[in-house]
Amino acid sequence: MAPVPGYESAPAGAKRETITQLPIHVVPDPRRVVIRPFEPSEIDPPSGRADRVAGRVLGLDRDALALELAQVVSDLATRHPDVDRVLLERFDAVNGSIIARCTPSVDQARLIGAYFSEEYSFEAGAVLNPSIVVHPDQTHVAAGALRFILSLRCIGEGGVSSVTFRTGIWTAEGAIALDAPSPLALSPRIASLPTGEPDDGHIRLTFDRDRDLSEVVIFPITTEQRHGIEDLRLIRFIEDDGQASYRGTYVAFSGIGIRQELLRTDDFTTFDLNPLTGDAADNKGMALFPRKVNGRYAALARKDHENLWFVQSDTMDHWSGGQIAIAPRWPWEFVQLGNCGAPIEIAEGWLVITHGVGAVRNYCLGACLLDKEDPGKLLARTTAPLLRPAGAERDGYVPNVIYSCGSLLRDRTLLMPYAVADSFTAFATVNVDELLKTMA
Repeated sequence: MAPVPGYESAPAGAKRETITQLPIHVVPDPRRVVIRPFEPSEIDPPSGRADRVAGRVLGLDRDALALELAQVVSDLATRHPDVDRVLLERFDAVNGSIIARCTPSVDQARLIGAYFSEEYSFEAGAVLNPSIVVHPDQTHVAAGALRFILSLRCIGEGGVSSVTFRTGIWTAEGAIALDAPSPLALSPRIASLPTGEPDDGHIRLTFDRDRDLSEVVIFPITTEQRHGIEDLRLIRFIEDDGQASYRGTYVAFSGIGIRQELLRTDDFTTFDLNPLTGDAADNKGMALFPRKVNGRYAALARKDHENLWFVQSDTMDHWSGGQIAIAPRWPWEFVQLGNCGAPIEIAEGWLVITHGVGAVRNYCLGACLLDKEDPGKLLARTTAPLLRPAGAERDGYVPNVIYSCGSLLRDRTLLMPYAVADSFTAFATVNVDELLKTMA
């Protein structure tokens, strides 16, 4: 069978009593591109360059306009769905904001929209730091199997990170079958925009319902996100009344500073993104609990860039205070300790896959068990790494890094996707009973 673009077979992985590495990798595919906003650079003070670009389009005669527009549409049509909509919506976004308001013909508007757009190969560099949740649609899935959604941080031109998705089946026998990603990628409708204030970054992104989930790309839009949307820790959150929705914290990187932001979706068609406030949201590595704990929202945070903190809040949008739940103890975590995704509820307590940073900036995976009623209380932890860089998994864009943003539990087994050297994504299964035996 020919290889599926975006995936590759991997050598049979190591199998131990605790963890089994699976023979499949998700790898970057530079052919997947999305249309995103583009603005010509300006000098300071602004000289009206954007207006001059639009004016040159408006100055084209009918034949020159038709020829140039036909070439643009022809180039884009085989790589993007709904090109006309994207170009017209881009014109609407710049008209009266980036350029002086004008009333061109439809063809002039489409071409102006094209001049303020660009193709972006969002995963040309890497696909990494995955999280995984159960798919809301489990129809036609074989008994004992589970359909899932995988989120991925993708790195493209300029080292800028975006979020994309894959789907697949975790079979009853323990294998995974990933669906082939679409060759196309969708540009979202941006239903609301930030006001420009640093703490007012709420946006709503809407994608067409009749599409493959792998076509959805969430790329930076606001000033605070402009250098990357990183490390989505996606969860299926259960409200007190039993209603389920999908939420996830991620890092917005402006190129100067970072902050935690929150993604919400019910259907993977409409996504709300907004900044989080409070001292616990000022660093990387925040992960939500999948339900309230003792009537309050709960999260793990790395607010001091070293220890793993337990934090609670009456709202999902503000996180402050908290207590240290687990601190570095073993050599492989002397530099820092953090979570590798949301806490997972099991009979014994809250199971947390952790990462530790040790000598030569090696990132290893471990685990800990927190008390179910008082997650600020540590019950047990692994004394040696569950998984550490070795062999070919040492090499890549950032050597000696293994990292995950979430695992999926079925019965007493975890499916754990993880990034290798900030380059590609691999998979392993973890036997929970054997894992708990390694803890002290």
